[in-house]
Amino acid sequence: MRTLTGIQPSGALHIGNYFGAIKQMVDLQEKDELFLFIPNYHALTSLKDPQALKDNTLDAAITLLSLGIDPAKTTLWVQSDVKEVLELYWILSGYTPMGLLERAHSYKDKVAKGIGANHSLFSYPVLMAADILLYHAQCVPVGKDQIQHVEITRDIAVKFNNDHGEIFTLPDFKVDEEVSTVPGLDGAKMSKSYGNTIDIFCTEKELKKRCSAIITDSTPLEDPKDPFTCNVFALAKLFLDEAGQKELISRYQRGGEGHGHFKMYLKELIWDSFAPNRERRAYYQNNPDVVLEILEQGAQKARHIAQETMEAIRPAVGLYR
Repeated sequence: MRTLTGIQPSGALHIGNYFGAIKQMVDLQEKDELFLFIPNYHALTSLKDPQALKDNTLDAAITLLSLGIDPAKTTLWVQSDVKEVLELYWILSGYTPMGLLERAHSYKDKVAKGIGANHSLFSYPVLMAADILLYHAQCVPVGKDQIQHVEITRDIAVKFNNDHGEIFTLPDFKVDEEVSTVPGLDGAKMSKSYGNTIDIFCTEKELKKRCSAIITDSTPLEDPKDPFTCNVFALAKLFLDEAGQKELISRYQRGGEGHGHFKMYLKELIWDSFAPNRERRAYYQNNPDVVLEILEQGAQKARHIAQETMEAIRPAVGLYR
């Protein structure tokens, strides 16, 4: 099965990105044909600093490789390295009813949060449809907030196929029900836009600072505590097996330890868990040419598929070559 997904280079990746998406990608590459891209065109809707976007794009690739994405098993590339996606985006715009985009929840949510309304933000689902349809993706892993975008993709593809024959593969979305929302420092969903993240590869000093900032209640040190209402436990359990979780629950319930103890325990869990990944990251940071070569090889494979797709689409819509 060909599975396609992407990670936006809008900032440093955090543990919410890891447990919400990257960990599943690493697992998927063992059984599916995984296509993984870095959507830097999409990032333009929120990131206006050109140097930051360039730096973030390379850093996202380094992070993915450091966390276990294997270029021998996964096709990894940067969105803008395959220009056909923009050609298809424009063609698909002609098969996208305005009402379909006006009902998009993501657009409404972002505007409500103060992001300036513009055409790229409004037409974001059409570019996402081009990303998916260009490579004949069969499965698209998404969070629940992105299901609608895959449904929009299917609607556009059906309309196009009705006019021109079965050119596009209709993708299915996949939501991993076992992946719960990763809480941030304040208990809300961990998100860069909320400023409540713990970056995967921050310094040990910064990690300690971020863990110390996690909001907890005022239960006295000596009293038992409820782990299931604690933001620290909600993060710590992500790194623990069943036995480890039971031991931590026991520590909460018997009392004698304050939230500060659990915050420092979480800091050590995170630091130790990503130790091997920090070593791989250091290698890729010191060898950027290796990363660029991996991205180019992935782009070559993606371009080959994209060009074949466009060779079927251009004559179908009347483009002469």
